Amino acid sequence: MAGYGADNQHESVSFSQALLHATTKLNVIAALLPGPWNPAIAAKQIASIDHYSNGRISVNVVSGWFKAEFTSIGQWWLEHAERYRRSREFIECLKGIWTTEKFTYKGDFYQFHDYPLSPKPLVLPGRPHPLVFQGGNSIDARENGAHASDYYFMNGNTLEGFQEQIADVRARAKKLGREDDIKFAVNGFCIVKETEEEAVRLLQEIQGKADKDAVGAFRDAVQQAGASTGNKKGMWADSKFEDLVQYNDGFKTKLIGTKEQIADRILLLKSLGIDIVLLAFLHYEEDIENFGEQILPLVRKLEKEGRGKNAEEEIERTGDVYRARKVEV
Repeated sequence: MAGYGADNQHESVSFSQALLHATTKLNVIAALLPGPWNPAIAAKQIASIDHYSNGRISVNVVSGWFKAEFTSIGQWWLEHAERYRRSREFIECLKGIWTTEKFTYKGDFYQFHDYPLSPKPLVLPGRPHPLVFQGGNSIDARENGAHASDYYFMNGNTLEGFQEQIADVRARAKKLGREDDIKFAVNGFCIVKETEEEAVRLLQEIQGKADKDAVGAFRDAVQQAGASTGNKKGMWADSKFEDLVQYNDGFKTKLIGTKEQIADRILLLKSLGIDIVLLAFLHYEEDIENFGEQILPLVRKLEKEGRGKNAEEEIERTGDVYRARKVEV
């Protein structure tokens, strides 16, 4: 629950419980890391949280890229493909435990025999269990999304990059009969100003003041992790230093400008098939309030007018921002 290299790193599930306890409507996504986390413990804890939060908990299963996160506690540091294979088994076990009376599973990483769980998570309309998010850009990540995930999490990207990735994961899911089961989410960093020039100046200031040692260490860690695979489809494979300041390429999502520009770009993302935009801000309290008061109502208004449905129209209106261009500041 903090940036890479921060003094404090809060545990995600515990932090999520605190957020759920303090709210009544907020839905929370807690991160789970296979290896340190056991799927039986995770399934039981998330099921309990699901009950007392009235179904407001989801999970993001992360495969891991930071070697020391494993080796410092005596866990094996697996190769890239093996980490994702373990994550797929982890997701299959979570869902199996949540939905099967006595769960049996024989995998390479996890084994269960007639494992019971009671109470199981709430069954809500369109949601048989807490939703499972999983991300990555590599072929291994895409295969996991197609096989097991409810939401496939993407880094920021170019317009063509989003289109290619969504089409590829959908095609893989279709072969498995899961084309209608997979949805898409994207990471983004949001800066709202009166003019686009002001927003870009603030972006450049954020990038210019970044901790170069921390960003460099992050870059070295993900390269060591094999996240940039041989086919150049791994996460951060084409990320520049400026992109890595926001670790999941959130600047590339281009939600930086006026409220009208940001609303247009959100609707473009929606038209491409993206269902959720996970936003980061510079000043969370005031920026989230500003987003809720200025941008969300505008997005809803434009949706009522029919916007966000036709990708060709949205690309013609807004798509150039995702291609190479320079804003004078």
